[in-house]
Amino acid sequence: MNSNDFVSRYGPVALVTGASSGIGQSFAEQLAAMGLDVVLVARRESLLEELASRLRAEHGVEVTVCSADLAEVAATASILDATSGLDIGLVVSNAGYGFKGEHSAMDPAELADMVTVNCTTPMLLTRGFIPRLRARGRGGIIVTSSIEALLGCPYSTAYSSSKAFLNSLGEGLWGELTPEGIDVLTICPGATDTEALRRSGIDPATMNNVMSPDEVVTLTLDNIDNGPTLFPSDHHKAVFDQLLSIPRRDALTAMARGMKVNSVQPN
Repeated sequence: MNSNDFVSRYGPVALVTGASSGIGQSFAEQLAAMGLDVVLVARRESLLEELASRLRAEHGVEVTVCSADLAEVAATASILDATSGLDIGLVVSNAGYGFKGEHSAMDPAELADMVTVNCTTPMLLTRGFIPRLRARGRGGIIVTSSIEALLGCPYSTAYSSSKAFLNSLGEGLWGELTPEGIDVLTICPGATDTEALRRSGIDPATMNNVMSPDEVVTLTLDNIDNGPTLFPSDHHKAVFDQLLSIPRRDALTAMARGMKVNSVQPN
């Protein structure tokens, strides 16, 4: 799909959550390069303003900054209010994060915030924008999940569970909305060179088969109408396919051993 067709179908405005870094920032950059105006959503307003200034200068697009803490349930309503006058044709629900370690050692408040960001906010955000997309008769929704959604991953239990929720959410929305001309795609990246990976103390240079955010986003935008689910990393999809081909008990035992030794945070 060329840029003109893409803008006609999903423009004139795209909204991206988690836009301050990583995959979200790449979504904002590539969509602006296509000629879409963008709404940038994240907590760190200074980073959003810096990105907005660059996108305006490089691509001549309109950029709206919407600073919001997506761990607060009320954030979704504020985003919907702030964008009520914009013709948003593409909603990219990308914000998310997770923790590695024993489930019993996790801070309860941090777990609750993670589930709000990873599950509640995407659910409410899509619910809020669907009537607008239906009124347009065209558009799209992209949901960023993770390869870990395919299996309840030991030592990443809550995170993988939250991403499994997103896969089901995206599949259900794909079934509901594609007959109405609204494309829905859930992406399940493997290990990606993002700020989250570095914050966990992992140097991507020491790992194999790490994708860049730009690679993930390019594949996503090229396949937006090829839902319901996209696995950008052939390598990590093959690893999980192998695990899922053996008895579940054996797969979980193998993962528990591997995750305890090598704490890698995909997506």
